[in-house]
Amino acid sequence: MKKLLLMMTFLVTAMSLAQSKSAKASIEVDGVCGMCKARIEKTAIKMSGVKSAQWSIATHELALIFDENKTSLDSIAKTIAGVGHDTRAYKAPDEAYEKVNPCCKYRDDEVVKAHQ
Repeated sequence: MKKLLLMMTFLVTAMSLAQSKSAKASIEVDGVCGMCKARIEKTAIKMSGVKSAQWSIATHELALIFDENKTSLDSIAKTIAGVGHDTRAYKAPDEAYEKVNPCCKYRDDEVVKAHQ
């Protein structure tokens, strides 16, 4: 009986681990500085299912590892746009963009030039 119970526990555990579907992907996110990097990464990592989020200032690519059963690239892009950063799929609402620090105004050519 103990062997059967142990075997059932093992099978249930193995099946639940197999169902976790981690994916690697990247999305383009606009930003210009370290403050943008912190905001973008923090927003992504706080989402349910996101395991890793690393944004590159140089390439504007947000590299992600996430559980496809809990979230999607579309949902992540939409959430990031909601805190003021344009993605390829979603433009940040003006009210969200206006809340970012003046040094983070990536739509302003003068700010972008100052960060180069």
